[in-house]
Amino acid sequence: MPPTEEHPVHPASKPDTRTLATVAHTAFFLLLGASLVRFLLRHPGEPRTPWILALSITLALLYVLGPALGAAPTTRRLLWLGLVVTTWMVLVVLAPSFAWCAVPLFFTALRTLPPRAAIVLVALLTGFVVIAQLQLAKSFDPNLLLAPPAVAALATAVFVHMERQAQAQRTLIDDLIRTRRELAATERREGTLAERQRLSMEIHDTLAQNLSSQQMLLQAADRTWDTDPATARAHVRTATGIAAHGLAEARRLVHDLAPRELADGAGLAEALRSLDAGPDIEVRFHLEGTPTPLPDRVQSALLRIAQGALANVREHSGARTAALTLSFLGDQVVLDIADDGHGFTEPRTGASTGTGTGTRSGTRSADRGHGLPAMRARVRQLGGTLTIESTPGEGTVLSAAIPLEPAP
Repeated sequence: MPPTEEHPVHPASKPDTRTLATVAHTAFFLLLGASLVRFLLRHPGEPRTPWILALSITLALLYVLGPALGAAPTTRRLLWLGLVVTTWMVLVVLAPSFAWCAVPLFFTALRTLPPRAAIVLVALLTGFVVIAQLQLAKSFDPNLLLAPPAVAALATAVFVHMERQAQAQRTLIDDLIRTRRELAATERREGTLAERQRLSMEIHDTLAQNLSSQQMLLQAADRTWDTDPATARAHVRTATGIAAHGLAEARRLVHDLAPRELADGAGLAEALRSLDAGPDIEVRFHLEGTPTPLPDRVQSALLRIAQGALANVREHSGARTAALTLSFLGDQVVLDIADDGHGFTEPRTGASTGTGTGTRSGTRSADRGHGLPAMRARVRQLGGTLTIESTPGEGTVLSAAIPLEPAP
């Protein structure tokens, strides 16, 4: 089945398709040139020579226009194919030696038309080839009658079989990608539920119990404050100790929720330097300006933004390298993530308000998932801005700027 809007060519098959198209185009011009030279050598000075030259040039020019129209069976593409075939038929009628130019036209017809229509056109072209070869032969030769249909049938069968296999492979790849995404989403949901359950148990066993004990002790102190001040003060002191213990537990929970890369006192620069985007992408880290202590929530937000951006680079950009730049500018800290991928087809800029969108591939929306919306939400909560700049073929730069409170 030829590629159409409903059945697009999968990215994995594009190089093979381009190679096959290049071979077919080269073969067409070689056959056209050889046929023209053969005619001029064997029929010098004939009255039909100007017509042969004009038709050959016209056919060559028409064929050159083909790749610009694409492979989908649009109206312009079908009209172009009709003009090419008609010009070739007139040329074969005037000079049968041009008949073998039909072989590359088989490939063009099979790529452009639906299978049944393509087979009909191939049969028509084959008939012209047989008639032309019989006209050139000095005597009847059964090979000239049987060989062209056999070659055309074999080429058509091989092409159709390869297209069906390619379509089955594209469908299988799409199913595998969809299944992988569903599994990843399921794992994320299960991980989120498990973490919520763990946190609820932690809060119930620590903070909630401590708060309940404090409430009971303070109520008891209130009841005995006038009649037994010593006992009331003891209750208050006990409640104060429980509050201190609860505060320590709360800090421990907050520490456990921090990114693993920032645990044990590791700084943001060290955490960013340790990030990677997979084995096929080289990640470089640069530090600019004089580092200053950053609040935990700022460090966590910038680290999560860097991780999300590198995930987008790995999945959508086709980049070979990515650069992380952390800049301390006094009143703000800026994190830039740049890649050398294929960029946006319609570059637009989005700030922390979440109004901008962009695509890292020709037809894929970058806001389709949760990556960029999550980044914008993190930056917006800290009063910062998120900017995306891209040029097709020259990569993408994502910049997160977060203001810093002035030092006392």
